[in-house]
Amino acid sequence: MQDKEELTTMVKVENRLTNDGFTEDFRVSEGRLCSLNSDKTYGVEDVRIVNFYRFEGETDPDDMSILYAIECTDGTKGTISNSYGPTADTEVDQFLVEVENLGKNLEKRS
Repeated sequence: MQDKEELTTMVKVENRLTNDGFTEDFRVSEGRLCSLNSDKTYGVEDVRIVNFYRFEGETDPDDMSILYAIECTDGTKGTISNSYGPTADTEVDQFLVEVENLGKNLEKRS
């Protein structure tokens, strides 16, 4: 999937994901995933984390972030990023943990 191109920077990964159809930008507000380009919003049950990528700052190890590739039940695909560690946006973290937990519970029922 990643060919021989080394996906080391967030910009490179974002470009690759855009080429793969992950074109929407998301944020989390009031417990819902919100499109930055439209008025669409999604609950945890409408979202699946397809992949994620972690990055560390070249000069400062505290400058860490994570980029999530997300697909929604209506076919919308996009990304959301967050810091991790003490500077993380707790609302984004909480939403994505709920998405992961819901996915694990659905897999157990299958």
